[in-house]
Amino acid sequence: MIRRLQTLLPSRDRLHQMRWLRWLGPRLHHPRLWHFSRRGLALGLALGVFFGLLIPVAQIPFAATLAVLLRAHLPAAVASTLVTNPVTFGPVYYGAYKLGRVILGQPAPAGDEQPPVFPDGAGQAAQAGGSWLDGLVMAWDWLTDVGKPLVVGLAIVASVSGVMVYALVQWAWALRVRLARRQRQRGRRRAL
Repeated sequence: MIRRLQTLLPSRDRLHQMRWLRWLGPRLHHPRLWHFSRRGLALGLALGVFFGLLIPVAQIPFAATLAVLLRAHLPAAVASTLVTNPVTFGPVYYGAYKLGRVILGQPAPAGDEQPPVFPDGAGQAAQAGGSWLDGLVMAWDWLTDVGKPLVVGLAIVASVSGVMVYALVQWAWALRVRLARRQRQRGRRRAL
């Protein structure tokens, strides 16, 4: 399983070639960043999931930088940012928006009412005979309506998911070690 995971993760050379990680320079050569260990892998995956869910852009640089600073498994941190991708982006952000509305105590929209859609500010303002400034105001109104619940929801989802991934990896690793130990003990008993 570990070898299969290693084939899916970006290689050391590939990460060294990424221009937004070059500034880390010699710090990328630290052996703990590349070694599979329980703590390193769990922390790397948790960081990647956290930043992958929290911010829509520049996820990889944030996850990689924190992984280097905390000596987490760097390829796992980079790869796990892909938890949000074009397929999962919509449902994750819509769910986070709904969660943020519930947490903030904002009333739920009526059954047939759709969530706010980003306005085509210039087009709607031109149709109404207004200026580009009216379109900007409409966009700002939309952002303040959606922004706060979305940010609160994303912060909660990212934090809980990061902690859960960390705990799950720690638990799975410990379970794997226990099962391997039991198999070794059974093998010794049979040999006697």
